[in-house]
Formats: sequence, C-alpha cells, structure tokens
Amino acid sequence: MYRMLRTLACIAMLASTPALAQGGDAEAGKAKTATCVACHGQTGVSISPAFPHLAGQVPGFVAAQLKLFQKGADGGRQNPSMDAFVVGLTEQDMLDIDAFYSAQVPAVGSITPEQEELALAGRPIYRAGHAEYSIPACMGCHGPAGKGIAPHYPRLSGQPVEYIRTQLLAYKAGERENNIMNDIAFALSAEQIEALATYISGLN
Repeated sequence: MYRMLRTLACIAMLASTPALAQGGDAEAGKAKTATCVACHGQTGVSISPAFPHLAGQVPGFVAAQLKLFQKGADGGRQNPSMDAFVVGLTEQDMLDIDAFYSAQVPAVGSITPEQEELALAGRPIYRAGHAEYSIPACMGCHGPAGKGIAPHYPRLSGQPVEYIRTQLLAYKAGERENNIMNDIAFALSAEQIEALATYISGLN
C-alpha cells in the first residue's frame, strides 16, 4: 500500500512540473544571480529562515520554479516578492541560474537539542507516511536523506524550519498549488507539520 501511494504521489508531481530544455551555463548563471543575493545569499545559502536555500538544489528544479513564478496566476506560482525578478528572464537565463545553484555546496542541516524531540515525532511521517490518512512517505520522492531526485523532486534537507512550515501550510490552505502536495498537507495537523518541518531541517 505504501509503495503504491509513493508511486502515485511521484507520478502526480511529475505531471505538475513544467519541462525545460537542458543546457545551463553555471558561470553565466552566477552573473545572473546578482539580484538573488539579497534573499538567497551569495551561493544560494539563504540569509533568512523565511527564504529557501537554493545551493545544491537538484538540477532542473530551480529553473522549473522560475518558470512557474513567471506564469504567476496563469497556472503557476504567485509570489509578489518574485514578480519583478522573473518578468524579464528568458528560458536560457533560467537554465543558467539553475546550473549555478545546483553546482553550489548545499546548506548543512542542523537542529538544536531542544528541537530533537519534535524532530523524532516527524521522523515516522517522513520515512513511512501515515496509512490511516493515505499519506505516502516523503522519502519516496525526496529520498531517505532529503536530497531529492532530479529534476522534479527538490532537495529538502537543511532547509530552514520556518520555510518548510510556511510551504506546507500554504499547500494545506491551497495557497500554493500542487495536487499531491495539497492533499498530503491538508491531511496533516499543524502539530504534524511542525514536527515534519523540524525533522527535514535536520537531515543531512
């Protein structure tokens, strides 16, 4: 049953991710990330827990998300903070930026001793899912260590707790659209989301 749920979840996510041609240039991408530094840091390690780390993200994922931001309300992602940055990007720009970030050293996951108990509560959800609510194991698509599977399933390990929590709550409320993630997050309680976010943040 768990295996079937994981398979269906991964197929659904594949269908919802835009495809882009391959061929990014990391060196060119570095120059094109000058405006990204304020939120995502020089190499894609975020300066604030509100923003995602992009360093070491699976190849193809950043480009796909930029494409979704560019589409906005027309079947994409809506984020006012990103609008001005993506409006003039070409597909090649997106591929170059993606190539730069995917080549960087990812952030190291860590949690405080005070967070360890909460992380342990999130561990079984990440690794085994929740059969009663038809929630597949997160690691089925994102990997046992949260490193993701290119190009559709992002690296989650080391992402800030605040960012992961915010995204799961957005999926739960339908503010961020992805059919399978909407269903999964909707079935999670606020307490489970907090535990899951904490566990994921500490993965390495």
